[in-house]
Amino acid sequence: QVQLVESGGGSVQAGESLRLSCSASGRTFWHMAWFRQAPGKEREFVATIPLRGSSTLYADSVKGRFTISRNSAKDTVYLQMDDLRPEDTAVYYCAARTNRVVVSAQADARQYDYWGQGTQVTVSS
Repeated sequence: QVQLVESGGGSVQAGESLRLSCSASGRTFWHMAWFRQAPGKEREFVATIPLRGSSTLYADSVKGRFTISRNSAKDTVYLQMDDLRPEDTAVYYCAARTNRVVVSAQADARQYDYWGQGTQVTVSS
């Protein structure tokens, strides 16, 4: 049974940091990613990382502040979020895809087969 379990969300002040974790089980995934959804908004791409290599991809809104990393031996992906802003407030979802996909498609939520339950991140000013 495939499972993605997120942890690490919480409430912080603007400028502070949080680290999200997503533990995967059931199979090996080529792409693992983070998406987020704020109230009243559509789910949006945050970052993605492949099973091997260092070709990470970030949304412009988080570039330079967030870092995605992966421990393939533990089937875990992390999202280090620094200099958090109120506009980062959202439910953050871990997503995974079994097979490789071209770079131009990696930010598309429809390309991901499995999703976690989400973890809330709240940033106050």
